[in-house]
Amino acid sequence: MFHKEGYKIITIAFLICAVLSLTAHFLIDNEMIEKGVILITLVLLILILQFFRNPERKFTLDNHHILSPVDGKVVVIEEVFEKEYFKDQRLQISVFMSPLNVHVTRYPAGGNVVFSKYHPGKFLVAWHPKSSEENERTTVVVKTPEFGDVLHRQIAGALARRIVNYAEEGQEVEQASDSGFIKFGSRVDIFLPLGTKVNVSLNQKVTGGITILAQQ
Repeated sequence: MFHKEGYKIITIAFLICAVLSLTAHFLIDNEMIEKGVILITLVLLILILQFFRNPERKFTLDNHHILSPVDGKVVVIEEVFEKEYFKDQRLQISVFMSPLNVHVTRYPAGGNVVFSKYHPGKFLVAWHPKSSEENERTTVVVKTPEFGDVLHRQIAGALARRIVNYAEEGQEVEQASDSGFIKFGSRVDIFLPLGTKVNVSLNQKVTGGITILAQQ
């Protein structure tokens, strides 16, 4: 199963790989070179298919929990000053995604979207300290009955060149439903009220829509 954001790219990649393979077969006399070209095109196609995969998952929804919005590894757990929306101290949990992770972004909690904004910017590596402020990013805030406003921020990385954000202000959203997609490596920051109980540790691998990051 593949995400809808990948349909166009997968189709183009398949056609390019088919053309290159046929060209190699009919125009290259050296069998070893021909097989090498075909193998490389197949590997590239498999990598693209892996990147846009969207595995079917059974979610356990509970708005007393904050679910991980993405697959990846926890790289930040700390109190910080969030200056775009809250303008006060918040608990930040950040998840880094490699190009091999599933890149669907999911809502960590359900509720009403009260803020959604896109910011153009740089493409620093996603683990760079200034990436959350200087890179291309989107900020989405969902008002929840249990945690109040919950902010998650998609951040482009060195390879990511397009962030897709589905959130619209005034929209009612369900926990673990699609919030967006980031193409080719990045990270997502989540900002929660101070005192929220953290359920994960640094460097822990997490699964989008499944792993409980925090709870009341």
